[in-house]
Amino acid sequence: MDLLLVEDDAMLGQAVELGLSERQFNVQWVRTGAAAISESQRVNYDVVVLDLGLPDLDGSRVLSSLRKKGQVLPILVLTARDDSSETVKLLDLGADDYMIKPFDMNELAARLRALVRRQRGYATPELSCGPISLDELNFQVLVNQQPVNLSKREFELLRAMMAAPERVHSRDKLEQIVFRNEQQVESNALEVHVHNLRKKLGNKEWIQTIRGVGYRLACG
Repeated sequence: MDLLLVEDDAMLGQAVELGLSERQFNVQWVRTGAAAISESQRVNYDVVVLDLGLPDLDGSRVLSSLRKKGQVLPILVLTARDDSSETVKLLDLGADDYMIKPFDMNELAARLRALVRRQRGYATPELSCGPISLDELNFQVLVNQQPVNLSKREFELLRAMMAAPERVHSRDKLEQIVFRNEQQVESNALEVHVHNLRKKLGNKEWIQTIRGVGYRLACG
């Protein structure tokens, strides 16, 4: 899960980066509002953690700018301002959630996972498709109740398809999910991961190739 952290305080930024990395987030940390706006346009992140007290732009201006540019990704705001009028303002500007400093790292991670789940259209961290079950919280996949060891990219690929089973997923969209932070990707890289995933799941028919479009996960 790719996360953009916008925080200028070095100690807090390091703590959040480490804490969320340990909880299976891929964290890109920037320290200014301008960098946040630029980075959000460059990479398709899953979620943003945005501090309000930035050195160049107030976080509320960054939030407003991201929404005006058409960014629909979830944004959680970190604030030291325990003020209901401020909270109303942030939510009206487009924030999806907020936390008041100091905060618990486990709660922050849980709130972020919940935001991403809602953005992707499913309600719980556990997904199922026929005999396949995926637990994103524990980074675990079971087939017929037996654990399957997947690489990080294979897990992301399977999770994307399990979030919308029986639906055709375009090749371009899956490549964005699996290789989003990479500048150069081999033309057959996605096919290699699909091949390896099929092999590990133990049934080649579960992941169907839709020629000229992409792939579909069959749950029947």
